[in-house]
Amino acid sequence: MTGPTSILRPPEPHNEPVKNYPPGSPERESIRRRLEQMSQERVDIPMVIGGKRVTSGDIYELVMPHDKKHVLGDVHQSTADHFGDAVEAAQAAHWEWASLAWAERAAIFLRAAELLAGPWRDTLNASTMLGQSKTVHQAEIDAACELIDFWRYNVYFAGKIYEEQPMSPPGMWNQLDYRPLEGFVFAVSPFNFTSIAGNLPTAPALMGNTVVWKPSLTQAHSAHYLMELLVEAGIPPGVINMVHGPGPEIGEAALDHPELAGVHFTGSTPTFDWMWRKLGENISNYRWYPRFVGETGGKDFIVAHPSADPDAVATAIVRGAFEYQGQKCSAASRVYLPRSLWESVRERLADEVPEIKMGDVADFSNFMGAVIDERAFTKHADALEEAKSDSDLEIIVGGKADDSEGYFVSPTILKTEDPKARLMREELFGPIVTTFVYDDTDYENTLDLVDSTSPYGLTGAVFGRDEDAIVAAKERLRFAAGNFYVNDKPTGAVVGQQPFGGGRRSGTNDKAGSMWNLIRWVSPRTIKETFAPPTDYRYPYMEPDDQGAI
Repeated sequence: MTGPTSILRPPEPHNEPVKNYPPGSPERESIRRRLEQMSQERVDIPMVIGGKRVTSGDIYELVMPHDKKHVLGDVHQSTADHFGDAVEAAQAAHWEWASLAWAERAAIFLRAAELLAGPWRDTLNASTMLGQSKTVHQAEIDAACELIDFWRYNVYFAGKIYEEQPMSPPGMWNQLDYRPLEGFVFAVSPFNFTSIAGNLPTAPALMGNTVVWKPSLTQAHSAHYLMELLVEAGIPPGVINMVHGPGPEIGEAALDHPELAGVHFTGSTPTFDWMWRKLGENISNYRWYPRFVGETGGKDFIVAHPSADPDAVATAIVRGAFEYQGQKCSAASRVYLPRSLWESVRERLADEVPEIKMGDVADFSNFMGAVIDERAFTKHADALEEAKSDSDLEIIVGGKADDSEGYFVSPTILKTEDPKARLMREELFGPIVTTFVYDDTDYENTLDLVDSTSPYGLTGAVFGRDEDAIVAAKERLRFAAGNFYVNDKPTGAVVGQQPFGGGRRSGTNDKAGSMWNLIRWVSPRTIKETFAPPTDYRYPYMEPDDQGAI
């Protein structure tokens, strides 16, 4: 296909404005209508392989976390055979997709961004609210704005990558051909962010790869609508194939496949470890060394200096720990407070946290919904029981769990006397935050404690009005967080502004929402073209000396 004879510049990206849904606004009434419609539907959720809807009859009933008796959809689970079919479809689509001009690929994702910003916004937001128990605000910043931003900024960053070319001295033209990877990319996305579920398969696809995508079963409702949106945007059959099912069976099939080109993963650290071991075991069976890009767990911190504003610290704790029930990779779950601030912060938390409303996210007065499923609920309920029986732990506020209607865990503040306690070290992924109070003169040692207590290195925040204290935290905690915040909560990274990812046991830090992630999905080829090639093998140094040999 002949394209335009010009070097195309993609549209300048911008962050999608967040709608606030105030009372009486058109957007509030619109999303409420869509919530009502979708809550009355029981959706059949198939696999999508080679552009075709594929059913298995092996059904996983997807329920609302905040109303566990309400079934939203029937998810058709995949087998290893279905996965093999998806790989074949991806391989069949690979050559034509990889050969397509990059601007043509980019146009599909820019179109998807505009569809999501307009006619699909309510559908993706409502699906995320119902299936993942997000409030309208949390759904808006995730399923709408962040995913729109990913698609717009990824196109922009891809253009920057393709523009990056080597120097060419006189007589030659040096070029870099940014080839997609050979084989297929396996994208594994989590339940907690619809935007991550959308980005993990589409970032490699933008760079010319074909993908087999396995979303979390508990996110299958919004994944289903994401796939329909991509089809409407023009994604060709086989470029992104969606399979559902239990992780071990699908994961085994993916990691045993000799055509595996890469893994794009967000999920738990144990699962990432398992996948890395499997890659190592199979390394001699692959046709190439697969790329492995992953963002995993976190034990994200807030540390306050004695000069910090206690009201700002308290607000950061409430928002950073309890928005979306603490089910963000970046959620604050350990807090270090100086003794001089403890009482004022404690008093405000004790006053405000019990007032947090929790319940059905269709009720816009609620700040929190439910945790995602029974397994998550049990993990958090067990942690609360542990806190009640541990003499070194004090429950400041919260501490309750109730699954009679939905999987509700109350926002909980704990205080520990042991800075190395399990609840200060291990990820819970729920609305439970543990605090440790240090002596004001011990700030420097506390920074070392923050750095050494947890194996993770995802996000963290420091609060203070003393610039020397801020500088000390930036330096001492340089490797403790891949996203570090000064006088702000450790959540809420924005595409194009704060590229996201962490090191240590939090993943490979390839920074979603930047060119550093996209560069992992290409395999550059150097091309050197010489305009006037030599026609004699002899070099000038070989000419005889005019005066003869010495």
